[in-house]
Amino acid sequence: PRPPVVTVMGHVDHGKTSLLDAIRKTKVAEGEAGGITQHIGAYSVSVAGRGTITFLDTPGHAAFTEMRARGAQVTDIVILVVAADDGVMPQTEEAVRHAQAAEVPIIVAVNKIDRPDANVDRISQQLSKLGLMSEAWGGETLFVQTSAPKREGIDQLLDAILLQAEMLELTASEEGHATGTVVEAKLDRGRGPVATILVQNGVLKRGAPIVVGECSGKIRAMTDHVGRDIKQAGPSSAVEITGLDGVPDAGDKFNAVEDAEAARDIAQNRMSQRKAHEVTGSTRMSLDDLMKKMSAKEQLTLNLVIKADVQGSVEALRGAVEKLSTGEVKVHVLFSGVGGVKESDILLASASSGMIVAFGVRPDSNARAIGEREHVEIRSYSIIYELLDDVRRAMQGLLKPESREKIVGHAEIRELS
Repeated sequence: PRPPVVTVMGHVDHGKTSLLDAIRKTKVAEGEAGGITQHIGAYSVSVAGRGTITFLDTPGHAAFTEMRARGAQVTDIVILVVAADDGVMPQTEEAVRHAQAAEVPIIVAVNKIDRPDANVDRISQQLSKLGLMSEAWGGETLFVQTSAPKREGIDQLLDAILLQAEMLELTASEEGHATGTVVEAKLDRGRGPVATILVQNGVLKRGAPIVVGECSGKIRAMTDHVGRDIKQAGPSSAVEITGLDGVPDAGDKFNAVEDAEAARDIAQNRMSQRKAHEVTGSTRMSLDDLMKKMSAKEQLTLNLVIKADVQGSVEALRGAVEKLSTGEVKVHVLFSGVGGVKESDILLASASSGMIVAFGVRPDSNARAIGEREHVEIRSYSIIYELLDDVRRAMQGLLKPESREKIVGHAEIRELS
């Protein structure tokens, strides 16, 4: 068994870092610019008699999705923080959609319940429309009421996390070479490249040769989240390491290897493969690509992000495309909203191998550039029937042709020569 890895998400200023601050009894939020998290932090918290929980404090859903876009599914549980006096906000809804797209269990922390205008029932009602029904209302989502300044509900939140972790039956192996994922990385003027990594399997030891994405090196120093030097780290441990020859990307995989020369060879090979992949093109899903998957036996899924000019169009489009689903092909709407196509929409589609359909709106130049970089298809429409026809034609092309035998006549053999 291994400790759960928990990501805290939610709208800005709803108390994500303050809630973590109350849990780990430090003053991280006060030392950050404007009291807002500007980077990804990883922290391990020990619960007396119950074990350890590793928290990832993110600046929002974007970092969560960027890591998932690189194939780094590091999170076991998502804590959705919603301020009781503010309610569900646009970024709250986006965080829910991103967590649901990743198929990660969600625990709702209704924060700031000490405020005079707090309204917990309103939060439950708003989240129920997003598919998060409270257990108190007959649903399956755990809701915990918290107040970070007064440390109310902290124990209940930790119990809910550990209960969810027991249901997930999380396990890892301590045998073999350590593997894991980069949570964040930076270039420190005094120490050189520094990476915060999450160990997922095996035991990582100080001095071990390591390859991280296209970087390699030998672990010179390894510290925990409070800066203490440690000699080794097991599964679900978040540690900071130095000794790499470059700065890796968040979401890159790391592997401990036999020797430094092997690490350099692997890193060089990965760099060559990336360059070759950039030449050959992308593997992102488009409507045309879906046609080529006709031979797949499992039910195919077309992931869509829908953006429109008004809320009425959003609701109409979402309902219309979902009704197109059949037993062979399912249309899954990852997210739908009002406004132009933004960077977060492209990252969500990229992470889920989906595409974006825009009705009455268009992406700006920045979003279009990111879409080209991430190889996400963006289609714009001004007539709803053209949009539905495109989706319908793609789904029809996925269906296997039916073979039927039709007898058109009979013959009798009278003689063989």
